[in-house]
Amino acid sequence: MVEKVSIINVVGLTPELLQFAPNIAKLGQAKAWTSPIPAVTCTAQATMLTGLNPSQHGIVGNGWYFRETGEIRFWQQSRNLIDSADLLYDGIETAKMFWWFNQHAPVRWSATPKPHYGSDGSKVFDILDNTGCELTKRLGPFPFFTFWGPNAGLPSSQWIADASAVVLRQNKPELTLTYLPHLDYDFQRLSVPDPERVAEVDRCAQKVIEAANEIGALSIVVSEYGLVPVTKAIGINRALREHGFLIVRDGPFGEMLMAGDSRAFAVVDHQVAHVYVRDPIDRSSVRNIIESLEGVSDVVPPEDIGLGHPRSGTWIALAEPHAWFHYYYWFDDNQAPDFARTVDIHRKPGYDPVELFMKSKLKALARVAQKKLGFRYRMDVIPLDPTLVKGSHGLINLPDKGPLIIGPNAPDNMLEFRGYVRGLLGKR
Repeated sequence: MVEKVSIINVVGLTPELLQFAPNIAKLGQAKAWTSPIPAVTCTAQATMLTGLNPSQHGIVGNGWYFRETGEIRFWQQSRNLIDSADLLYDGIETAKMFWWFNQHAPVRWSATPKPHYGSDGSKVFDILDNTGCELTKRLGPFPFFTFWGPNAGLPSSQWIADASAVVLRQNKPELTLTYLPHLDYDFQRLSVPDPERVAEVDRCAQKVIEAANEIGALSIVVSEYGLVPVTKAIGINRALREHGFLIVRDGPFGEMLMAGDSRAFAVVDHQVAHVYVRDPIDRSSVRNIIESLEGVSDVVPPEDIGLGHPRSGTWIALAEPHAWFHYYYWFDDNQAPDFARTVDIHRKPGYDPVELFMKSKLKALARVAQKKLGFRYRMDVIPLDPTLVKGSHGLINLPDKGPLIIGPNAPDNMLEFRGYVRGLLGKR
């Protein structure tokens, strides 16, 4: 039993890449462990927090179709979305630093991204800082534009690491959860992982490890998935539209997907897609269409892979290891919805890694100038080219290319993580 534990989530770190992370490697023997399907951030973290399968905790992806409202929504932060009364940190004095489902979480200290939205459509970037450490006064503003989008990169992980170190030293939590997303960015841009990116996030982790050592906390490192090279982008929604199943509404801002009116559509999430079919009579036809698409390895009922939850699609489409699903549903780029060319993680009806790329730096500078001059503007700098994406995840990979855990007597499966950490702290 230990008094304090510090968990560092180094997204995308695999046993194969650990050789480039000497500070992390010094913590102990790494073990490959099994993630749920889909192997994506929200599902993996919910599994670690609850010790339950997605069929039980209900986080069936980074987003899903909300049948009650007819909306597809991604990247929701509320703890109340998790269908479990018991979480990892219940009864433990916890600092939750940028882990998901941070809002309304029953933790003593937390920090998470949260912009301000004006009535005129404007947005001011900020974080919710409930740490008592005045993080932005100490460290400067959180570098939001490096947390996601074309400029996503090292500064956001450096800031989170520095903030976590401050919270560890000042508040001395029993349990600290730190999220370092750095490897997720270039590993979706590049077909071959860059060892320097691993070294960079390793130096971020070392800041947290040093602070944990100072307060006598045991450092544990986990990752959620490993990324693999991809060469094929699958247009699943375009195929469903071609066969008359997917309905759009044309208008002044381009074609909008009408999910509630469609007979079938897909909510895509990297290498996994939830396919929602309204009428049971269409299920077989929809499955046959998707199975015929190049790059699709299988189409299965959700209960076959631990996703048997009311939020899940009628079918789950799985990509081949070299392929991933894009969300595009329009045939003509001139009819693409206006948000397609922007970084807009909440409006897009599917995960869009093309947001990591920029069409024109000159155009971006012009849009920034418009903003500073007070003009209305749209930051439409994202290309409409899914072939730019070179890395993806979501499936179960070979052990050396999948997620890892470093900790004493670590478990083999994310399902066991909640019990493992609580056991270390004597909180059965």
